[in-house]
Amino acid sequence: MRQLVPTATETTIEQAYRAPLDRRTGAPWVGLCMVTSIDGSTVVDGQSSDLSSANDSGVLHQLRSLADVIIVGAGTVRGEGYGPPKKPGQRIGVVTGSGEVDTTTDLFTSGAGFLITTTDADLGSGDRPDVIRAGTAVVDLRAAIDQFHTIHPSPRFVQAEGGANLNGALLDQDLLDEINVTTSPLTVGGSGPRLAEGAGDVTHRFELAQLAIDDQSFVFSRWRRRR
Repeated sequence: MRQLVPTATETTIEQAYRAPLDRRTGAPWVGLCMVTSIDGSTVVDGQSSDLSSANDSGVLHQLRSLADVIIVGAGTVRGEGYGPPKKPGQRIGVVTGSGEVDTTTDLFTSGAGFLITTTDADLGSGDRPDVIRAGTAVVDLRAAIDQFHTIHPSPRFVQAEGGANLNGALLDQDLLDEINVTTSPLTVGGSGPRLAEGAGDVTHRFELAQLAIDDQSFVFSRWRRRR
């Protein structure tokens, strides 16, 4: 992998993604990790795997290894088949407005998975995983993240992994401190989702913190929120 920004040098995934871009005092640092095609789609036939590569997967897993908490939309959990994390103590929060999530999967029975939903969602009775409730009609992600200390002793780095509606909600509430994007050297056409959907007309300024390219023409960019 060849790093172009901030300096031109040969690098590895471990070196390039050895830490989050920064920290925020008193609150978790929130990063987003996604892969997109040149023409902006995040899926091929409903999944991201055909856009990916070994290096892209390496970036995702390296950033996951840094995260204390991962947040992901319920649809992405179903589509991508999320299971228990490899990192001991890591928690995976599944964001759902309806509360309709299969909590009998390994993700939840392992104790790693928890739900992020609204105060109005009906989760039924009986055994259920840890739950963070925030917001009424829609999930209030800022309020939810503020409660992460209740499910993890030190939630310093939170990684978001989609889907597009979750990403849009994070943008809408200006919660993203960094965005890590792999641009796949493909165009895919179709009507697949963009990186973020459902956000209002918001403009947030980011700065390019890091840029690298590999020998398959995958481009790896890291963007830091300018606050």
